[in-house]
Amino acid sequence: MQGNGSARSCTKVSGRRTVIDSHPLSGREVGQIARHRLLVRRVSTLRCSVSNWTAYSFVVSKLSTAAKRLVLGRPFRSDKLGNTLLPKRIALPVFASDAMSSVAYAPEEIFLVLSVAGISALAFTPWIGLAVCIVMAVVVASYRQNVHAYPSGGGDYEVATVNLGPTAGLTVGSALLVDYVLTVAVSISAAASNIGSAVPIVANHKVLFAVVAIVLITSVNLRGIRESGTAFAIPTYAFMVGMVLMLVWGLLRVYAFGEDLHAESAGFELKAEDSHLYGIAFAFLVARAFSSGCAALTGVEAISNGVPAFQKPKSRNAATTLLLLGSIGITLLMGIIILAQKLGIKYAMDPTEQLIGAPAGYQQKTLIAQLAETVFSGFPIGFFFITIVTALILVLAANTAFNGFPVLGSVLAQDRYLPRQLHTRGDRLAFSNGILFLSGAAIAFVVVFGAEVTKLIQLYIVGVFVSFTLSQTGMLRHWTRLLREEKDPDLRRQMFRSRIVNSVGLAMTATVLVIVLITKFAAGAWIAIVAMIAIFILMRMIRKHYDTVARELENEEWDGVLPSRTHSIVLVSKLHMPTMRALAYARASRPDTLEAITVNVDEADTRSLVREWEHSDVSVPLKVVESPYREITKPVLDYVKRVRRDSPRDVVTVFIPEYVVGHWWEQILHNQSALRLKSRLLFQPGVMVTSVPWQLHSSEKAKRETRENAPGASRRGYEPPSGR
Repeated sequence: MQGNGSARSCTKVSGRRTVIDSHPLSGREVGQIARHRLLVRRVSTLRCSVSNWTAYSFVVSKLSTAAKRLVLGRPFRSDKLGNTLLPKRIALPVFASDAMSSVAYAPEEIFLVLSVAGISALAFTPWIGLAVCIVMAVVVASYRQNVHAYPSGGGDYEVATVNLGPTAGLTVGSALLVDYVLTVAVSISAAASNIGSAVPIVANHKVLFAVVAIVLITSVNLRGIRESGTAFAIPTYAFMVGMVLMLVWGLLRVYAFGEDLHAESAGFELKAEDSHLYGIAFAFLVARAFSSGCAALTGVEAISNGVPAFQKPKSRNAATTLLLLGSIGITLLMGIIILAQKLGIKYAMDPTEQLIGAPAGYQQKTLIAQLAETVFSGFPIGFFFITIVTALILVLAANTAFNGFPVLGSVLAQDRYLPRQLHTRGDRLAFSNGILFLSGAAIAFVVVFGAEVTKLIQLYIVGVFVSFTLSQTGMLRHWTRLLREEKDPDLRRQMFRSRIVNSVGLAMTATVLVIVLITKFAAGAWIAIVAMIAIFILMRMIRKHYDTVARELENEEWDGVLPSRTHSIVLVSKLHMPTMRALAYARASRPDTLEAITVNVDEADTRSLVREWEHSDVSVPLKVVESPYREITKPVLDYVKRVRRDSPRDVVTVFIPEYVVGHWWEQILHNQSALRLKSRLLFQPGVMVTSVPWQLHSSEKAKRETRENAPGASRRGYEPPSGR
């Protein structure tokens, strides 16, 4: 190509034919084209020199992606959400495992509380158990009304919000969030105690076991609700079968075969910590035992929150699952209490002090472990089977919370009470952010309370009975409102029956809530109440922020005035490729004024840059901004403000060259000045900030991972670059 070129001159750059101009080229333009060709050749050479490194990085990328897919599986398309819905046989272990598993520690807590008053107080265990079963039956019947009336998945939160107002709804939401966290902490801690009865090393490291168990359950749930339900179905059904076999065989041996069975603790004497409890004091103790036994009701509300996860017809399937839950829970709870009393089990708050006659170093086994050891005496396989499936169901009971908490968090986030990230589904169509948040909070409780069930149980069930009470109040108002409008006699009779059921439920749950608050407040329930209040206030603040932003964005009116001119500024530290790219991009935006500025923090470097700039063919003027105190951010801000002050109607665009790196530690070494500048310039009115990226070689790995992990990448047959 000659200096006076033809009427249409072309050059080949990176395999493309690019029209340079439609008129003869000057000698200077020909020189620029030659330098551009040289730059392209140098970049190509560099790319070839790192081809081996690129191949190595691709292998590392493949390994990390394979590890992620091993844990989570392949991502699901959004239109596959219907395939994750649950049939009743899978929904039962997913949503009911918490309520069913609570029979492993709720009877234990009744015996534990009554042990304070001595062996005579244990005579009240069947009556307390019966009272708990009556409350459970009423609550299950009440929630069957809920799932038919409000099948959208908001559960107690939606019922309270619609019928009692946002404050009541938010109270229910905060109570349930705390209760779900405690469900995980209590269930996993109880599992550690049960396994510790058979495996001493677990008893000595309960906290570590609990943390690992929570992490494993989190990983399974991140794979999606259907997969987690399938994985947990077998252990849940094994627990049901195992417990029924143990209870039936034990009761047969006692009542049908007339065997005189005694648990290992039956021969010990139970020393009362306080044997002088009479009148109000003893009634308080019985009430506290009842409130501890009501832990068996936790998890009932999870089904009303998870109705959208059921297969159609959703409401009917959810109601059937609730009925199965209640029937199984009541049967197991009463069976365990009756059999434990018949076998003479002693379960003490402080076994070293209260159990007289126990051998030195005696470790008190859990109630279920003592039952299994006695019923299956001479058949150790039965004992170990019951111990294992009980531990598994207690671990899996946390799965109820892992399905309820993320759904509730999503509903609250949709209503702008929680960050919107909680409303987003992950790769496997599960609410991944909610799952991770629940996991972190539960681990914190386990560590703080040392995975001790007796300590954690005092914080437990306050939240769930707050939600029960407000939900039943809301349902009562719901039926009353519908009865005013409905004229059909058959529908009115049906609504009237439903209102009676919810009225009884309200009376029961409100009574239990009062008992729980009175008997457990000083023992630790105040911590849960404080947590609920804190979450309530936090959610109100989040909603206030979102509302303020929405009003500001909607109510502000744009005056329609366009900027008179554009003033572009390119920040320069050195005359290198990132600077050249930033200058080229700024020039392509066709500003009215284009200039480059550099901050003089080092005299020698600045003089060298100015000389290099003058000897280059860059046509953009370079300005040097003095910085007596060797700052960069403030001088640039002052200069931009001065430009804005001189021309208020001009828009100032600041172009900042930035390195794109592939490792976190490289980010620490680069771009800190750019980050500070952007964070300050964004607050300046009339100023636009543009980052101009320059990809370093280390960024190739991150770029490939992004391309490879994109939805449909594997179907498109993505292959790594072989080097150029």
